[in-house]
Amino acid sequence: MRPHRQDPARPWILIAVIAVQALCAAVFLGDMIADLGGLEAADAEHGEGPHAYIEGLAALALAAAIVIETRILLWLLRRKAHLEETLNAAQAAVQDVIDAEFANWGLTPAELDVATFLVKGLSTAEIAAMRGSAEGTVKAQLNAIYRKSGTGNRAELMSLLIDTMMGQRQPDTGEGAASRPA
Repeated sequence: MRPHRQDPARPWILIAVIAVQALCAAVFLGDMIADLGGLEAADAEHGEGPHAYIEGLAALALAAAIVIETRILLWLLRRKAHLEETLNAAQAAVQDVIDAEFANWGLTPAELDVATFLVKGLSTAEIAAMRGSAEGTVKAQLNAIYRKSGTGNRAELMSLLIDTMMGQRQPDTGEGAASRPA
């Protein structure tokens, strides 16, 4: 099992940065308004006049950065949602292709279970343990699956499924795979 990692696409860090920038912009704007709102004459004696304008420019730059970062964040969230939808559709399409092939091969319910575990990468021993049956039974079911699919082993069966998913081969529509060349 892989160690738990925080999803880097979570926007919390960017939201926190935007919030800190907004706070800084508010402080700069407040200080600038105070400087220009009556204390400017006193500040001019101490050389603080240009300081208020620099603070104003900094506040405007921060405000512009906040707007840009918020737009980028919203775009990233929309993009993530779109990619998740696309991934879900692709997963469903892969499952549809596998289900269609299994149906075309005319697998029994037990063979269907074994074939599903095989596609998931389980070993013969693991499949037997998952199904609560003997390894010999699973081996017999695997042989039936290979025969019905027109393949000779696990690698050929997976290659056949992958070729079908990649569009390099059309799924069989006839009776099993008896007419397919091995």
